[in-house]
Amino acid sequence: MYLVVGLGNPGEQYRNTRHNVGFMAVDEICDRYNFSPFKAKFDGLVAEGQIGAEKVLLLKPQTFMNLSGNSVVKAAFFYKILPENVVVIHDDIDLLLGQIKAKCGGSSGGHNGIKSIDANISPNYNRIRIGVGKPQNKAKEAIDYVLSALPKKDLEILGPSFETVAKALEVLILNGLDSCSNFLGMAQADNK
Repeated sequence: MYLVVGLGNPGEQYRNTRHNVGFMAVDEICDRYNFSPFKAKFDGLVAEGQIGAEKVLLLKPQTFMNLSGNSVVKAAFFYKILPENVVVIHDDIDLLLGQIKAKCGGSSGGHNGIKSIDANISPNYNRIRIGVGKPQNKAKEAIDYVLSALPKKDLEILGPSFETVAKALEVLILNGLDSCSNFLGMAQADNK
């Protein structure tokens, strides 16, 4: 069984912000693979389904970003899911808008949601990082940038990225992280 976590903040004011691309990607996965509707559980919203022969639980923590790990550890503990079967999908300001990379473990890069999950289950889980770019205005704080609404043109760029993430997740679950990274490299090369 896999636990796939999309990071974001609850509430209408955060819905289309850069920090919520994890929620947006998980919504795409839910639709693409015909998961159950989301319901409240584990301090989050949970949907159940299958990818290939593998049972998958989607989770959108509703604890706000800085406490995401509290929701993740509850779901992982309940279903006895080890960190290597956890996939966290999140925004990354160090990647270009729409760029996607997969990795296991590593630094949080200052991302508070990742710090919270690391503290709760260890950093040894899979991550799919979605680039949201850096602020143009160097004086603008990163937190203000990721919490600001995405312009329409950026949402249009990110739309296909969520489809790619959904396909990449299937590759990761069925064939492993290396195959997922290769898939992402080829998918993004084709889009250039």
